[in-house]
Amino acid sequence: MTSLTRDPLLTAAKALLLVLMAVLCFAGVVIVGVIPVVLVAHGQVTAKLAEAMPGVDPWQAIGAIIALLVLAFVLLALVFQSLRLLKHIVDTVGEGDPFVPANARRLTQMAWLVLAVQVVTLPMGAIGLWIGSVVKDVHVHTDAGISGNGLLLMLVLFILARVFRQGAAMREELEGTG
Repeated sequence: MTSLTRDPLLTAAKALLLVLMAVLCFAGVVIVGVIPVVLVAHGQVTAKLAEAMPGVDPWQAIGAIIALLVLAFVLLALVFQSLRLLKHIVDTVGEGDPFVPANARRLTQMAWLVLAVQVVTLPMGAIGLWIGSVVKDVHVHTDAGISGNGLLLMLVLFILARVFRQGAAMREELEGTG
């Protein structure tokens, strides 16, 4: 057993990643469960929407709510996949061998997932703004745009992927000469 497998930071990271992944799974199950409830209980939902959104077609509002739920589920799935990839990377660090080609691929995939999160949040923000504009006596604030932090994270992940790819290639080259 290497000292890395007993590293408390790696143990904490693995535990935190597993907890976050479990929370995302639970939230995904809740979202998937809410969608049919909204559709089945459309009578009560449309009555409440008619009160909250006078002059708006309740089915249009239900469509917006379902679209938000579907997009939220997609967002959760993207974040879950990113965390799953990160857990695999943390596992390789614990094994003492992080500079493997698989980790370079994982980092590249994570960068693309960060971009996908940015794209998914755009329609979510637009729908949120529309709902906020038609619901009476409610003020909705939404960040309906591309996040600079998200773009920076994407850039860092792409660069780290290249670093890991280069590190793996250098290690293979050194092992070949030894």
